[in-house]
Amino acid sequence: MTRIEQNRQIALRKLFGARNLPFPHGVTSVCSAHPLVIEAALRRAGMEHRAVLIEATCNQVNQEGGYTAMTPVDFRRLIEDVAAATDFPAERIILGGDHLGPNPWKKLAAEEAMQRAMAMVTAYVEAGFEKIHLDTSMGCAGEPTALDDELTAARATRLAKAAEEAALRSGRRPPVYIIGTEVPPPGGATHALEDIEITRADAAMKTLAVHRASFAEVGLTSAMGRVIGIVVQPGVEFGNTDVALYKPERAKSLIRSLDDMPGLVFEAHSTDYQPAGALSALVDGGFAILKVGPGLTFALREALYGLDAITDVLAGRMPRTGLVTTMEKIMVEQPASWAGHYRGSPDEQRLQRHFSYSDRIRYYWPDPRASAAVGELFSRLPDEIPETLISQYLGRLYSDVVSKRVAPKARELCLAAIDAVLAPYSAATAIR
Repeated sequence: MTRIEQNRQIALRKLFGARNLPFPHGVTSVCSAHPLVIEAALRRAGMEHRAVLIEATCNQVNQEGGYTAMTPVDFRRLIEDVAAATDFPAERIILGGDHLGPNPWKKLAAEEAMQRAMAMVTAYVEAGFEKIHLDTSMGCAGEPTALDDELTAARATRLAKAAEEAALRSGRRPPVYIIGTEVPPPGGATHALEDIEITRADAAMKTLAVHRASFAEVGLTSAMGRVIGIVVQPGVEFGNTDVALYKPERAKSLIRSLDDMPGLVFEAHSTDYQPAGALSALVDGGFAILKVGPGLTFALREALYGLDAITDVLAGRMPRTGLVTTMEKIMVEQPASWAGHYRGSPDEQRLQRHFSYSDRIRYYWPDPRASAAVGELFSRLPDEIPETLISQYLGRLYSDVVSKRVAPKARELCLAAIDAVLAPYSAATAIR
């Protein structure tokens, strides 16, 4: 057995805890709060008799509500409600917190931001989240944009201490941890992509060493034993209009460093839009946790817009895409979630608002007007949508529809579109 295989088994055993399930080759981390995405993930995990890892980010879900207006307890209830509706066993759900740290409050003074970050980590652990990514790399008011390794580790240690105390108080299972912060910008890059700098092997080793020393200083040896992975940059990223594909040969030195990190795996962020072969190569190289999020809602948006065009054809007119009009109105009225990410002329920005790989439109689906527009869209469609229109506007789903693997119904088509993105992740991480 290779070191990568040994590390994988040790790390996943800690992640799975008492769950009596076969250990897969890797794990897909589904990073989304959209109910249809969650349902699609649970359906696939149920079909394959696997556990499912679903993660919320610090900006998305926190003790103050985040942009979804959900606390960690609210998010857990959402997942459990969808699981109950799909007959998925709740005990096979693993919840994670991604990028937990002061980022939502980085405009505040460091101590105030850290106090809120500790409260957030406490709320996550008390709500039963079992996997915690400690991300304290960002500077707060008056600090450099990125902090040095030692200060980053010291702040991560404070968060870990808060998490350990919360688990003890609440009787929850102590969480496993992910450390490291060399990740693409949240939501993807905002510039054209060229060659991305791969995390150096010595940088990954230093991340581990400084965290180990910092944890030891405050008696968190047990918690350090539950660190299962490090976030590194293997050379994958996506921007608004392009995707940097994984090239295994560029990450050889980084992969070899796992030989000196017993029991640890790498966690790869922003793997959205990578081809199936790249996902498999990542897992084979020790990147056992693959995070995906915007790519799932991107597929959902494609399906919704295709269905919207179909309603117009069925009504006897060429597509005018009423849902697109509604979403454009909402985004123009509330530009905060896209304005700092999309460049160019007004026409270029309009295209990016709807069709960017960054998928900033995902922040607007929870808006009541958007939810109502999707509901109204579904109500305009017939119980069974003609196969020829599915071929025209939802071509990627056509073969599954005609072969009767997917019903020609609006909701089922949306779920199938999301599942088509999840499928290569499932194949890359499957039990072997």
